[in-house]
Amino acid sequence: MNIGLAIKTVRTRNGMSQEHLSKTSGLSQTSISQIENGVKQPSKKTIGKLCKVLKVPEALLYIIGLENTDVPPSRKKMFEQVFPEIKLLAQKLIDEGS
Repeated sequence: MNIGLAIKTVRTRNGMSQEHLSKTSGLSQTSISQIENGVKQPSKKTIGKLCKVLKVPEALLYIIGLENTDVPPSRKKMFEQVFPEIKLLAQKLIDEGS
């Protein structure tokens, strides 16, 4: 799960800078950068704050952050067939919300 990349994806798709996300979420820009780069794992509370500012449900972040390595081997084939469309749908939902 790459939740940091998911946050960055949503932020950039919404045309928002790290500085703006920092000011509106109450987190430091350094923290946001560390989260987006995988240096720091955000708490559930922090994820909630960021989702509120980004105007997306947490579930959408988890979908976008899901990686092939998160899926058990017995489910990989199904994941590889279905997930690209699910991720595309999630990205469309983000774009429609911005």
